[in-house]
Amino acid sequence: MIPQNKSTAIVSRQERIYHGFTKSIILDLVLIPMLFLNFTLVNASDKVPPGTGIPFQIGEKLRYRGTWGIIPAGELTLEVLPKEIINGIEAYHFLMITKTSKVVDLVYKIRERQDSYVDTGMTHSIFYKKKTESQHPRDESINFNWDKLEATYTNFGQTKPPIHILPGSFDPLALFYALRFHNLKENSVINMPLTDGNDLNIEVRANVGKKEMIEIEGKMYEAIEITPNMVMLDKLDKVVKKSDHPQLKVWVTADEKKIPIKIRTKVGIISFDFDLVLGSL
Repeated sequence: MIPQNKSTAIVSRQERIYHGFTKSIILDLVLIPMLFLNFTLVNASDKVPPGTGIPFQIGEKLRYRGTWGIIPAGELTLEVLPKEIINGIEAYHFLMITKTSKVVDLVYKIRERQDSYVDTGMTHSIFYKKKTESQHPRDESINFNWDKLEATYTNFGQTKPPIHILPGSFDPLALFYALRFHNLKENSVINMPLTDGNDLNIEVRANVGKKEMIEIEGKMYEAIEITPNMVMLDKLDKVVKKSDHPQLKVWVTADEKKIPIKIRTKVGIISFDFDLVLGSL
């Protein structure tokens, strides 16, 4: 067995941590459901009625500045683009762009774009694609066939056999926006099905906490804390060890828009904070 030198080990460790961070952000940030102990489940009747009270609008663009302790970690941007017709269906078009900072680039550079297309009723994903420039590049897409309840995953033109999916499944990015269609009741649980079209096909749960005041760049926001149940996400073991005790918390504004203003994710002893850049709202 070839011994691994110290610098290689650091890069390998950092790569695993950052991938765990970005995947947990996409899966969990997107805040997905949790426990079913003494909490009240949020069901379809608690969602915003179609055509009324839409929590976002075309042109919404949110920017987040990431920090790793006192070190700048990178930037994350969420944007609602004009609607498009996908497979004959009118769809919302959501965009997420992630890039590491110059400091983190020295360890593991990432430039990533994700596009998600969801029906205008916000009931399920229609198409998803992701392009990643890094040491492990990706050019992925997920095609959804709702007549057969199947999703087909493709990476760099190589297509895998379709997998069965749960009714109403969302892709990872779509969860960011599907979450905002729920009435976030204190001490409740939200359940939403999630798939990556490859081998992840689960129903995620997230705890909705109590309202509290959060300070972001000197401005105070009334926010609601949402904590996904990381224990349920066994698929994350591929990039994050259970011994690392991955954790994630997201705070969204306690109003009809439910805008994520702070994201905190922790893997082992490494903690990342992504705060909304003032002026994005």
